[in-house]
Amino acid sequence: MSKSPLRVILSEPRGFCAGVERAIDIVERALEIYGPPVYVRHEIVHNKRVVNKLKAKGVRFVEEVDEVPEGAIAIFSAHGVAQEVEEAASTRRLQTIDATCPLVSKVHKEGGRYAAKGYDVVLIGHKGHPEVVGTMGQIDGVVHLVSDIDDVAALAPVNPMKLAYITQTTLSVDDTRGIIEALTRRFPSIVGPDVKDICYATQNRQTATRALASEVDVILVVGAQNSSNSNRLREIGESEGVASYLIQDSEELRPEWLDAAEAVGITAGASAPEELVQEVIAKLSEAFDIKVDVLRGTEEKVQFKLPPELAMPVAAAG
Repeated sequence: MSKSPLRVILSEPRGFCAGVERAIDIVERALEIYGPPVYVRHEIVHNKRVVNKLKAKGVRFVEEVDEVPEGAIAIFSAHGVAQEVEEAASTRRLQTIDATCPLVSKVHKEGGRYAAKGYDVVLIGHKGHPEVVGTMGQIDGVVHLVSDIDDVAALAPVNPMKLAYITQTTLSVDDTRGIIEALTRRFPSIVGPDVKDICYATQNRQTATRALASEVDVILVVGAQNSSNSNRLREIGESEGVASYLIQDSEELRPEWLDAAEAVGITAGASAPEELVQEVIAKLSEAFDIKVDVLRGTEEKVQFKLPPELAMPVAAAG
């Protein structure tokens, strides 16, 4: 019995961003230099495949640093941590390595600069997200969390004339535009970062997904359910009128989603490895006669350096 034809269009860019690649490299490099076990607070990135592969190499993931033996190697995840976590690690004499994405660290510094000048800081982000928790815990001053336009109306800053905003990096210009406009209407003197400070990877993947939506009948987003940027990619597909599904891996693919589809688009969140995308393609090829095309988007050339303590040759490490 012959298979039905199906056009598969891969979004580009998709998958790992430079911050995620750096975080994973940091953990693997630490394993090379110090040997297992290496401890990581929280998931290094939001992806079970990545986490399980690292576990198999001797990485132990913990919720809090008090679970790490005194004096051991402890790595902070790409999402960043609050100052109290850093202090707790110091109390336990842990050898800490910071895998916080440099773009997240930049937001921490911007918020800190505003607070040091006496500004109340408005953080645009999702309540409870690890990055938001870390950012709020890095700023010595008043921080107001705003998740949607309704939250803007409830804001009560100490001095409305001294108000600044920063944003969670996994939100794009499109995600934050409405909230920033509402803030500016209510507080005309509010200051904030230039749009170029928004995470390039988040914006690029969202722009590519919008373009993908015009080419396909169904969009599959490969990513974790607890990944903010992956969920947003699915929402964007839906908002463009295309049935869109977030799947962790090929096992979650449902044939009925593709019953009437002639073309399916695939993208992946910033924490999803390319091997998961390839496994989804392989799964599709079992049921369909597929033709794979790539929808080219912004070319990403960003790379972040490893922390200096990991940049040394392995043989030279003590």
